[in-house]
Amino acid sequence: MKKFNAAIVLQDGTVFYGRSFGAIQKVSGEFVFNTGMVGYPESLTDPSYQGQILTFTYPLIGNYGVPDPDVRDKWNILKYFESDYISPDRSPLEYSSLEHPDMIRTTGVVVHELCKKPSHWESKMSLDEWLKKENIPGIECVDTRELTKKLRIHGVMLGILQTCAEGDEPDIDELRREAKNVEDPNERDLGKEVSISEPAVYENTGGPRIALIDCGLKLNILRNLLKRNATIIRVPYDFSAEEILEYNPDGFFISNGPGDPAKYLKTIETIRILVEDEKLPLMGICLGNQLFSLAMGGKTYKLKYGHRSQNQPCIDLETGRCYITTQNHGFAVDSKSLENTRLKTWFLNANDKTVEGTKHLDFKAFSVQFHPEHYPGPVDAEYLLDEYIKILKGGS
Repeated sequence: MKKFNAAIVLQDGTVFYGRSFGAIQKVSGEFVFNTGMVGYPESLTDPSYQGQILTFTYPLIGNYGVPDPDVRDKWNILKYFESDYISPDRSPLEYSSLEHPDMIRTTGVVVHELCKKPSHWESKMSLDEWLKKENIPGIECVDTRELTKKLRIHGVMLGILQTCAEGDEPDIDELRREAKNVEDPNERDLGKEVSISEPAVYENTGGPRIALIDCGLKLNILRNLLKRNATIIRVPYDFSAEEILEYNPDGFFISNGPGDPAKYLKTIETIRILVEDEKLPLMGICLGNQLFSLAMGGKTYKLKYGHRSQNQPCIDLETGRCYITTQNHGFAVDSKSLENTRLKTWFLNANDKTVEGTKHLDFKAFSVQFHPEHYPGPVDAEYLLDEYIKILKGGS
């Protein structure tokens, strides 16, 4: 056996050996996989991965490096990444001085081969350097095909990833004992870990006012809404309907986010009030689709291994058109549970027939399970954001 200084131990005792990169650490979490060929900076900073250890199935990761973490737009939003966790009034200089900025949301990273010498005109550091800066462990030289096959057959699994310094090795027997008792991150209040802690307002002139419920917001949702001239009132995931209404929004929006949607009890009740009592127009994305369905009386369940890729085909049942979409979720809406609600299934996954979008029959409220804001992935479904803005401006 070749010398190794890192290892993965799954809850059933399965071991994968490898070489460490990034931080020297021992972490636990839920092992999941993403089949995208590009987009690792966006994926690693997607808050929906909170509590998860991400396996990339594409064999070479890091080949175009990592872009500049200090580049921001006029609203002080990071240009290249999907998570910030820094208050909107903090300067880029303050961000760059932080030892561990908390930008990466995955607990750990698994790849087959790490590119040590990236090449791209916008690259400012290697993936290895970035993970060190963010205190995130990575393991390479893993047979990611075999690990992915196991997760597809068994379903996502809990486990431990440990990286050691050169010359050291993990204690596999001890890791096997510890792996039997790994905490399931879905039992935690993950929304609290990734949501903004205080409201933030991003002003535009003349556009609609949108209350954006941040359950673990991908920043490209924010960028896309601002690009459409909306004023955004970004509020914590557990804000009440009364607190949101104080901002006099024209409509509200539910973001993506991590974990079990059934645990977002306050958010679910807020959505119910704003849709049914206040009749505010709604759009939801990813977790937002699940929370909308729960608020309207539907149910959700955990998928065996989830959808995490940039090539998921979704069929619009109203038009018959199929869109290729970006997705990152481990739960889904129970289609049968919608029969007793005023929701209809709008989009359907062409592969496994799971619900990919819902519409309310009485109110101007809809949601999709995929990511129309993309980043990474195809841009075909971005038109849905235009449709929502149109509704807020008085269109049908």
